[in-house]
Amino acid sequence: MNSQTQKHSPSQNGKQANGKDRVVIFDTTMRDGEQSPGCVMNVEEKLQIARVLADMRVDIIEAGFPIASEGDFEAVRRISEEVKGVKIAALARAAKGDIARAGEALAKSDGGRIHTFISTSPQHLVHILKMNEEQILEAVRDSVTYARSLAEDVQWSAQDASRSDSEFLFRCIEEAINCGATTINIPDTVGYAVPEEFADLIREIANKVPNIDKAVISVHCHNDLGLAVGNSLAAVMAGARQVECTVNGIGERAGNCSLEEVVMALRTRHDLYKIGTEIKTESIMKASRLVSAISGFVVQPNKAIVGKNAFAHESGIHQDGMLKNAETYEIMTPESVGLKETQIVLGKHSGRHALSKKLEELGIEMGDNSLNEFFTRFKALADKKRQIYDEDLFALAEDSSVRSNEIIRFLSLQVQCGTEGPQEAQVRLEVEGTEHNQTAAGNGPVDAIFQAIRKVYPHPDAHLALYQVHAVTGGTDAQAEVTVRLEEEGRVANGQGADHDTLVATARAYINALNKLVGKRGRSAPGALASKEEKVALGGV
Repeated sequence: MNSQTQKHSPSQNGKQANGKDRVVIFDTTMRDGEQSPGCVMNVEEKLQIARVLADMRVDIIEAGFPIASEGDFEAVRRISEEVKGVKIAALARAAKGDIARAGEALAKSDGGRIHTFISTSPQHLVHILKMNEEQILEAVRDSVTYARSLAEDVQWSAQDASRSDSEFLFRCIEEAINCGATTINIPDTVGYAVPEEFADLIREIANKVPNIDKAVISVHCHNDLGLAVGNSLAAVMAGARQVECTVNGIGERAGNCSLEEVVMALRTRHDLYKIGTEIKTESIMKASRLVSAISGFVVQPNKAIVGKNAFAHESGIHQDGMLKNAETYEIMTPESVGLKETQIVLGKHSGRHALSKKLEELGIEMGDNSLNEFFTRFKALADKKRQIYDEDLFALAEDSSVRSNEIIRFLSLQVQCGTEGPQEAQVRLEVEGTEHNQTAAGNGPVDAIFQAIRKVYPHPDAHLALYQVHAVTGGTDAQAEVTVRLEEEGRVANGQGADHDTLVATARAYINALNKLVGKRGRSAPGALASKEEKVALGGV
């Protein structure tokens, strides 16, 4: 190993920025994650996520893209002011207006980070930017210098780095560091790289960029070939000391590197990587469920770490091994990611104390009044099911939490359907304290429910963009969890509902989405928020 390789070894890179050799976790759930088609998070929802991420000890939270919309700007500003103990980052293109807006949003943060980027690949230079290499270098100099005048902590990203000419990429990195960038991010923007070549690129950067010892190497990998986590871990082995990732791996197209997967891989295979993070892994499930509920994106059952089957065993051989020793078929414990095993089996004979204890063990916080309502719904569910699973309780808790402060409240539902017809629904709702009853016919029971709700609270300009049902657990008595997406003049609202009766869950989900839509109308002046298409057009790493 030559002296230059020793100078830029992985441990040196980590110790420079952090005082110890560890991997910095940069969460971009609320920026890149929100760019997922169909995903919209309002300011209050982003604050909820940010607080959970801070509690999880994420190092950096990229809270948004302030120039994209007033909503993104406000989210970054509020999170910077209200969420402490974590560094907040804001994204900006290599344009003075973008950078100024990011600096303004971070003005009251405790040492915020401006993250500025520009493309470096031939495909982007020719077809998107229509700039030559010298113009790109000048843009790097100008943008990083200006960002550094507004913030001590500046991150520079080379969009589409994995398809860039390496020598030109090295020149850009050197220039960015000379102008004050303290973190250099290498994105695999289109998920094109494979682990071996991506690791080689990181090693080349560590060995060929003369001033790389003055910055931390970061990576941001997309999952188009299913290699985002593999590429990120290979980059860590090669010297990268920051990984950009999202909860549940959400993001544009096929998504991003999954936070929970990369963190647990580093923890579980510490014998191989010999480096870890400072993440409180016991908060992983809480973060996963919150992001899923807010985004409306259901986590697939076989998803690593956070899928409902990740710690489930059905095969007789597996069950036998688990009974003898859990390590025979589990390489990590459920407790390590926030799933707590318990001897309390909940059913229709369980009392309030047993339920309260179980909720406490699962980390579900609830006041006395909320617990009373929750207990009533729990008993109703237990009468219909033989056994109540943890997933049922999480679904009930999420369904209860999203209903706070609603102006439209679900009270009851009666449905008539079948081959003989008519397909008819009668809903009883409370609107700002006043009860309303309406009956409507429809093309099937679901349509009838929606038509009846529209009669109670007219919203002619809104249309249904998504209706999705899945079972929370297995079995014919499974509780249903429904997601509804409403769109109205560029505004998008996702609603969730859970109940043992799929049609009741449907009504709850629709009303939840409608409440969010009404809230967006009230808070947003016409044209204040950019549409989804406008935000995507603004780009991102």
